[in-house]
Amino acid sequence: MAEQKNPNRVISFFRYRMNNLSAAERDEYNSTAERLYRIVSAMPGFISYREYEASNDGELLGVTEWTSTEALASWRENPEHRKAQERGRQIFYSEYEITICTRLHEYGFKSDKRPVQ
Repeated sequence: MAEQKNPNRVISFFRYRMNNLSAAERDEYNSTAERLYRIVSAMPGFISYREYEASNDGELLGVTEWTSTEALASWRENPEHRKAQERGRQIFYSEYEITICTRLHEYGFKSDKRPVQ
């Protein structure tokens, strides 16, 4: 990975735990997540989304990357996203925490060998 030079890039960490959802609530959550991904991936300034799950305690982590704080703010204020946030607090999530970071420095390594699948 080449060194990144964009100091305005922003990363949002969304740490959360789900409530014990009924089948209907789980379907609603999944369809909402799919709809929101279609919206966010078309927004100016959106770079990527990744999701991770802790193997031992049920915590989930969503990581989004943005070109700027303004792009992230636009997503935060999106009307569909606002509706989903409210539904998340009412039904889907038992808890969550959002942390917004800017990049101080980035570097990495990538081998020529094939990674384990």
